[in-house]
Amino acid sequence: MKTFGTGIGALSLMDLEARANMLAPKEPPFPAKAKRLIHIYQSGAQSHLETWDHKPDLATAGGRNLAPQFEFTPTGQNGVMVSEVWQEMRRHIDSMSIINSMHTSIPAHGPATLMQTTGDFRLIKPSLGSWVLYGLGTENQNLPGFVAMNPGGFPGQSVKNWQSAFMPGAFQGTFVDPNKEDIEDVIENIKNGFTSRSDQRQQLDLLNTLNEIHKQQRQGEAKLEARIQSFELAFKMQIEATTAFDVKLESEATKERYGINHPDPGVRAQARQFIIARRLLERGVRMVQVWNGGWDTHTNARGGVARNAMRIDKPIAAFLDDLKERGLFDDTLVVSSTEFGRSTREDGPGGRAHNARAFSSWMAGAGVKGGHVHGSTDELGGQSVDDRVHVHQLHSTILYALGFDSETLTYRDSGRDFRLTDVSKARPVKSLFS
Repeated sequence: MKTFGTGIGALSLMDLEARANMLAPKEPPFPAKAKRLIHIYQSGAQSHLETWDHKPDLATAGGRNLAPQFEFTPTGQNGVMVSEVWQEMRRHIDSMSIINSMHTSIPAHGPATLMQTTGDFRLIKPSLGSWVLYGLGTENQNLPGFVAMNPGGFPGQSVKNWQSAFMPGAFQGTFVDPNKEDIEDVIENIKNGFTSRSDQRQQLDLLNTLNEIHKQQRQGEAKLEARIQSFELAFKMQIEATTAFDVKLESEATKERYGINHPDPGVRAQARQFIIARRLLERGVRMVQVWNGGWDTHTNARGGVARNAMRIDKPIAAFLDDLKERGLFDDTLVVSSTEFGRSTREDGPGGRAHNARAFSSWMAGAGVKGGHVHGSTDELGGQSVDDRVHVHQLHSTILYALGFDSETLTYRDSGRDFRLTDVSKARPVKSLFS
């Protein structure tokens, strides 16, 4: 029995080392512009016609066409036309590339969201963050390598947006609700007031041994593997997570710059979210995904866009300021995207319907060409026409910035090599970089 126990213990130790190696930092196969990624997701389909795509002809088009609801003014060294809703972010325009020729495959929120977050709207596929962890690992083994945040709870499509699917559970995202202020609420059961860390370590080693015995009698128990990994991560997080997620440790000046004392609760929530995002990225977390909902403006586009833009304008601008001040901007890729755009024609009173043929995204940091507009839509903004960029191409471009070729970064499952960009043969838009 002693020999048997020692053997199983050794197997358990080897298995733990193997799991740790999954997330160990790795060098990409090609020169990388970025070491880390933040994906800002504008949930609900942000109207490009009110935010980034200047279409003055739409104001006089007549018929059922709805005129743009905000003024655009030339901004920055290159005179990029920027909507008046971006009072704070406009000062960063010389560091941003606006992609005004995005298009996607579907005009329905749920499937289009999964296309943005996983690269597929039909099948269960690993998320963008899982691919990033699979390729690069993470620089901090005491925090999740991939964190997803949304104020108030899960967004549409829930955990599918950060799932690891057929990849090991170690590559799955960890969800955090940034509305919660106390660390014990942000990460439940993070503290153990009953046993010492040495006792916890012994208990966890015993649990790992028992789980290993159980696992060796079964094949392909992905859920068990993910559960074992979560126990290990939770143990490591007890010390570092209590500081990483604690916004109270920031200076009053920093909190004020982000808007954490703003009278609007939506601004306060986004301020907390972006402060936490910066704290995680500077501590070696590989990818953070932040969500901002409410962009589904079928009616009153003016009111809805103004409200949602106001809630993220100040926090995003402060976040970009912080990246620059802390020396993180040059190797952090910042990407903002949404599921699709809005129609030129009026839907409900003062609102716009779904439009999969045209929308805008933007990128910054990591060598992204500043003060640049890529591609264009037709005269009224209803369809992308020049230098069109599909979601698969956006994903390919993200992987390119991180040092990967989207055609060769593959994961084999069920006898097939899968890619984030599937069989699209999408290539990166290299002209977005200097």
